[in-house]
Amino acid sequence: MTATDPALTALANGWAALSLLHGRIEAHIERALQSKHDLSVREYSLLDVLSRQHDGVGGHLQMKQVADAVVLSQSATTRLVTRLEDRGLLARYLCPTDRRGIYTDVSDAGLKLLAEARPTNDTALREALDEAAKNPELAPLVEAVEALNAPPTFRHP
Repeated sequence: MTATDPALTALANGWAALSLLHGRIEAHIERALQSKHDLSVREYSLLDVLSRQHDGVGGHLQMKQVADAVVLSQSATTRLVTRLEDRGLLARYLCPTDRRGIYTDVSDAGLKLLAEARPTNDTALREALDEAAKNPELAPLVEAVEALNAPPTFRHP
């Protein structure tokens, strides 16, 4: 394959379109969350991921798992956790069975803010996808995103 290979060009164009779609969606959601709830997309994502933890086996996430879930490095995730902890939206505590482990839980204030911000996030996501669907280069990607969580269709044998 050469640098001008049509297959490589198609891949590069597809990647550029995907990157553009992601950037537009994230920017639109960021503006909405910041203006209405003083939250960044990353802060919202972190609260959302941590709110889904539960007691019991495998219920609490290690910082590496949290970092992977919010697509940040462990050090950036730790800084983000500290910022939200300073705002009273999270709390950290030692793992009761392994004193080396530190868990992070969303506080009541964090859960309240998350509940208030979720409709804003969802509306902004819908708006961004609807706007992107108007672009012929992005429309197939929007369709793919929407199909990911679509309920399965029943087919008769």
